Amino acid sequence: MVEKPKVTSSLAEKELDKAEAQFKEFDKSVKDLTLDRMNTAPKLETEQQTRLSSREIAKIPEHYLKPWKTIGCHDKFNEAYREQWEFAKQYVPFIAENNEIKGEEIDIWTKPFAGVPAQWWKVPVNKPVFAPRHVAERIKAATYHKLIMNTEDPRCQMPTGSDGVATYNTRPVVDVTVQRLDAYPVSDKKSIFMAVGT
Repeated sequence: MVEKPKVTSSLAEKELDKAEAQFKEFDKSVKDLTLDRMNTAPKLETEQQTRLSSREIAKIPEHYLKPWKTIGCHDKFNEAYREQWEFAKQYVPFIAENNEIKGEEIDIWTKPFAGVPAQWWKVPVNKPVFAPRHVAERIKAATYHKLIMNTEDPRCQMPTGSDGVATYNTRPVVDVTVQRLDAYPVSDKKSIFMAVGT
């Protein structure tokens, strides 16, 4: 930690002490963010980019994806997970979307189970494709937590002191879950498309 600067004015000393206390409160609130708390964070709503009718979907040729690169694995596959692996590698139709850079192709690595090879997939966005279920689930699970200051709270505003020095009143950090990549089933009919987030 950086040493506290020395000041000559008692008013400046009080302001430094106040800023230090606020910083410690902010630091504690960031450290209190646990994985359990982050997983209960509200999810930012994103609007689906691709809206296709069933007629438009029927006209699009079927596009089956294959991995661009595969890296073998020397580990032995645990046969207790054979049924889950058979389910995960079934090809399903879905539409992938890149919410961070709209329209950019998704490059993603998958290795859903120990003992299976790692695979690099290039998934086109905003059009129906067929790929293994574990690829769609991996895309659907691509989220991150965004730490923001709660600016709507009046205590977060920055009032100016009588001597012209701004005082910063901070509120503990609020975390939000952002869906970075997304995948939707092609059909609106109820199906067992993905296990994650649906």
